[in-house]
Amino acid sequence: MSTKNNTINVFIDGYLLNKEPQGTTTYIKEIYKKAALLNPNISFYIGCFKDVKIEKEFKVFQNIRFVYFKNQSRSYRMIFEIPAIINKYKFDFAHFQYVIPIIKNKNCKYIVTIHDILFNDYPKYFSKLYRYKRNFLFCRSAIKANFLLTVSEYSKKAIQENCKIKNKNIYITPNGVSNSFFEEYDKEKSKKRIAKKFGFDNFILNISRIEPRKNQELLLMTYLDNRIFNTSTHLVFIGINSIENRKFNNLINGLKPDQKSKIHFIENLSKKTLTDFYKAAKMFVYPSKAEGFGIPPIEAGAFKIPVLCSNVTAMESFIFFKPHFFNPHNKDEFKRKFNIFYKNYNSIDLITIQNEIKLKYSWDLPAQVLTSIFIQNTYNLEN
Repeated sequence: MSTKNNTINVFIDGYLLNKEPQGTTTYIKEIYKKAALLNPNISFYIGCFKDVKIEKEFKVFQNIRFVYFKNQSRSYRMIFEIPAIINKYKFDFAHFQYVIPIIKNKNCKYIVTIHDILFNDYPKYFSKLYRYKRNFLFCRSAIKANFLLTVSEYSKKAIQENCKIKNKNIYITPNGVSNSFFEEYDKEKSKKRIAKKFGFDNFILNISRIEPRKNQELLLMTYLDNRIFNTSTHLVFIGINSIENRKFNNLINGLKPDQKSKIHFIENLSKKTLTDFYKAAKMFVYPSKAEGFGIPPIEAGAFKIPVLCSNVTAMESFIFFKPHFFNPHNKDEFKRKFNIFYKNYNSIDLITIQNEIKLKYSWDLPAQVLTSIFIQNTYNLEN
């Protein structure tokens, strides 16, 4: 695989595609679907473990192929297996998330996307070992990679400051929203499907991994202490437990039977059912204290669901949600905004919000930035 036949060949470390759904997984899938569509003459090779679902996801793209990993150890793959794959197939570019291999092939350009370094900005949410290990690996990769990408201005500034690389160009490839989120749909049909599967169809929704910085306990406490609890409106949390959130778990363990009947914790949904939850929701609330980007609220907004969103870190750029922004560190402000929002969510101009999200967060932009790197640097390979 080389540029001698005028074909650009790109290796993508896609091991996260075999993991639980998260923002980085969406980033890999969507940016390369769009890149493949925009650039049929570029060949993309995704490195991952064989999985029929992953293959099905990309089967319509003739220029996306797979290179299957053999070793389950992430460290072994980065030290031995992936460098061997790059050497064997003579890739022109190799794209990684967060960390690049220790050994580089001099004929291959290395790209790394570091989505965030929140463990530095909010150390109390992460262990010392977690912070030390990632600081070393992420900053080493940021310095050694030929091209450094991130997903927001917030993350760009944080990487520059913490890794001391203010003179290095950092390309911003923001997360986006797929076209399917902007298609018209029948809300009542989605509500009926949710009701049939779960027994309720009137609910407030939160979608996110469960961990301390996501701050789900603020939403749960406010719901329990609010008169809304006495209405027919349920509260739904969708996401896996990623990092233990003791405050949240203590609240869950202390729920009374009548509370448990209206508060739901759901994991491992199919894409179709997750989409139905978005579409059927009365409103979407995102109380996170720290995000390198923050995909769920803009996905909800794209579906024309009323969104009450945190206004800190990368989320401060979601100005289309104003005035329904809040400081997640201020419980009183959140409670006040939550009550106002619940009373007035029907009056929000959801079409305008949807249009602004579509304009600003299409996958076309990051795909164009990424493929411009491939095209402009194909015949100017350096160590």
